[in-house]
Amino acid sequence: MGVKVCKFGGTSLADAQQIRKVAEILAADEERRFIVVSAPGTRPHVSGDRKITDLLLLCHQLAEQGLDIAPAFNRVRERFEGIAAALGVRGVPAWLDEVETQVAAGVSRDWLASRGEYLNARLMAAYLDARFVDATAGIFFRRDGRLNEEKTYSTLAERLRGDGRFVIPGFYGVDPQGNIKTFPRGGSDITGAIVARAVGADVYENWTDVPGILMADPRIVPEAQPIRELTYREMRELSYMGASALQHEAVFPVRDVGIPIHICNTNDPAAPGTWVVRERDVRRTPQVVIGIAGRVGFCLIFIEKAMMNQERGFARKVLTVLETHNISFDHSPTSIDSMSFIISEEELNNKEDEVVEEIKRVTQAEIVEVIHDLALIATVGLGMAYEPGISGRLFGALREERINVRVIIQGASEINIIIGVATADFERAVRAIYRAFITPCA
Repeated sequence: MGVKVCKFGGTSLADAQQIRKVAEILAADEERRFIVVSAPGTRPHVSGDRKITDLLLLCHQLAEQGLDIAPAFNRVRERFEGIAAALGVRGVPAWLDEVETQVAAGVSRDWLASRGEYLNARLMAAYLDARFVDATAGIFFRRDGRLNEEKTYSTLAERLRGDGRFVIPGFYGVDPQGNIKTFPRGGSDITGAIVARAVGADVYENWTDVPGILMADPRIVPEAQPIRELTYREMRELSYMGASALQHEAVFPVRDVGIPIHICNTNDPAAPGTWVVRERDVRRTPQVVIGIAGRVGFCLIFIEKAMMNQERGFARKVLTVLETHNISFDHSPTSIDSMSFIISEEELNNKEDEVVEEIKRVTQAEIVEVIHDLALIATVGLGMAYEPGISGRLFGALREERINVRVIIQGASEINIIIGVATADFERAVRAIYRAFITPCA
């Protein structure tokens, strides 16, 4: 018998009705023995509803300010107690009392943020008559914040040994001091991949509320078609640039051992979904471009100095300034006399003036300026390397829409072409690129 690890997202576990669907999915396949859960997400039919994790983070913010957490925490309590009552699960009020007591005593932000997954996993284990395995017993971080892979995989393999079902909370683990540490938001996807690697799964099923990964954001391109198969590399490019069906770091644990990811729809389990695999024969794939994804909220630090290309160590000086201010960059387009660094507005935050002045001082550059209001769009597909004229079609589509391209980035691997446009042009650009590659050419 094969082994499947199933991760269920917040929308799949938002209420008792959704959880019953999950139970039916699990009962339909006895290979689905390892279940990773997120905290309950928003309920589409409830106006003003909020994710449990967001409410818990609000509780932490209130507690830090010495304010009453009861109004926010009571919403958490009502959600969990309502789900438990509908499913006939006992013990939940006492678990919530314990969490509320801990908050009053003072807890870390990560500890409280993780309690949505923790409580939901305990509830699910009780409902499914499965074994609950806390993530703190099997997912370990190093001092530098990275996953301790060897310890994690060996310990989880032992903890998850035996018959029956196991339920593991997503999103968090424990650091060397015994403190809870969370992954980035969407990190339950990473937990699912770690569990799949640890138990040697045949498939990692990631259950969500969409019919798989779409070729573009359906909020921008309502007619976006689903992607039936793509590689780990393509998935990572798309998810990093905004495709939300899978957290981009989730590919790493399974990629190294070739465990395929199957993205499935909890509300339509029979749908084909999307397969993420190690390799696909792009020469036989009709889709040259596999998907288009993008994000707003970037800016560009532009640096110009004559003869820059002959000045050894110039880039190092700039990178040292960025590192000193704890700023990471996404891309760095260059020319012989200029260099640019594309970073998120959040990374720059309130440091702009200080960073600009410091770069000027250490490089003696003639121009150092920050260009705001930038959006990045990635056109992704391994097949682009085999198809002449891809760039022409892309830029021709943007020209027809009279969209000015501020930045062009393409790596030697030819897996993607990234462009930067004004934020105001972002959605029009995505639609134009989609039409250029999905609509058959005359």
